[in-house]
Amino acid sequence: MGTGRRVLTLATLVLAAVGTYLVQDQTPATTPPVLPGSAVASLAVAGLPAQGNEVLVMIRQGGPFRYEKDGTVFGNRERLLPSQKRGYYREYTVPTPGLSHRGARRIVCGGQQPKRPDACFYTDDHYSSFRLIVE
Repeated sequence: MGTGRRVLTLATLVLAAVGTYLVQDQTPATTPPVLPGSAVASLAVAGLPAQGNEVLVMIRQGGPFRYEKDGTVFGNRERLLPSQKRGYYREYTVPTPGLSHRGARRIVCGGQQPKRPDACFYTDDHYSSFRLIVE
């Protein structure tokens, strides 16, 4: 095999390897992981607004909560959270500075013990999407 042919063969192999890598690695590095069986991405606690961190502390303390609806059952009618029996999820308002109403931000937690939830999810678009809060 001549030198030119070896270079061409080597170049073809390198291009094939790079092409395979590019096809397999289409997920951007910033895409959060998705929970199995759901369309819910994750969000680190540090990524929550400051008010969200305050609400998480209040949830673990059992209150007091600012809004009457906080701590009530969340029905998951949108079916965006993992399927559970009614009563599993509870919702909490994450206040938005400058608003005189509840706004769109919520934390929804699931579990049998509200002070010790199995998982909590954050939405900043009034239940159109959720992200699992990870510590």
